[in-house]
Amino acid sequence: MKNLANIKNILFDCDGVLYQDLEAVFGQVSKKMTEYISKKLNIDLIKAKELQTNYFHKYNTSLNGLMIHHDIPPREFLDYVHDIDLSFLEKDKTLRYELENIKLNKYVFTNGSKEHVKNITTHLGIDDQFDGVFDIVDAEYHPKPEAKAFDLMVQKFKIDPNETLYIEDIAKNLSIGKERGAITAWLINDEYWGKKESEKDYIDYKIENLSLFLKEIRLLKNS
Repeated sequence: MKNLANIKNILFDCDGVLYQDLEAVFGQVSKKMTEYISKKLNIDLIKAKELQTNYFHKYNTSLNGLMIHHDIPPREFLDYVHDIDLSFLEKDKTLRYELENIKLNKYVFTNGSKEHVKNITTHLGIDDQFDGVFDIVDAEYHPKPEAKAFDLMVQKFKIDPNETLYIEDIAKNLSIGKERGAITAWLINDEYWGKKESEKDYIDYKIENLSLFLKEIRLLKNS
């Protein structure tokens, strides 16, 4: 882990990284997406789900495909699909401790919205631990792993990718990070889309526990 001793920044994806019960949270978002597509395009829920899945696989986000093919208003879509119940999410005191005590710049880099990140991090009790959030609106609706999204993020935060650790649950999103010089870490999971390309050499670390990984970095930097 010696190459982590000199990093100055950490990029965190939100969903599936800051918390790991993806189905409980993103399952709700996915259901709302299906509902929205069904209502907006006047098709049944089965066809709406098929379209949602196809667009996700083809364009990296369902929203991207909907904007390309159906001129869907993105803000309306984001507000609708992220209006979910997170009351079951508990404060993550272990993660908070590590975020508080690791002396690095910390940013969230997401294909979701700032409002969704705020909702998640508030319920986890870590909303005050980040130096900035870069969302799909900031990315001009270019989803990860498009180079445009990564480059706009670097520009906004004024960071050097060569001094940055980038953590994702979707392995293929790390490809552009590695290309730009970042150290990459994939949070191991069994999601079909998450683990796709997880054997590629653009992944430097495969981790099972985010808090433990942050602790290891903290101890390394303090040694």
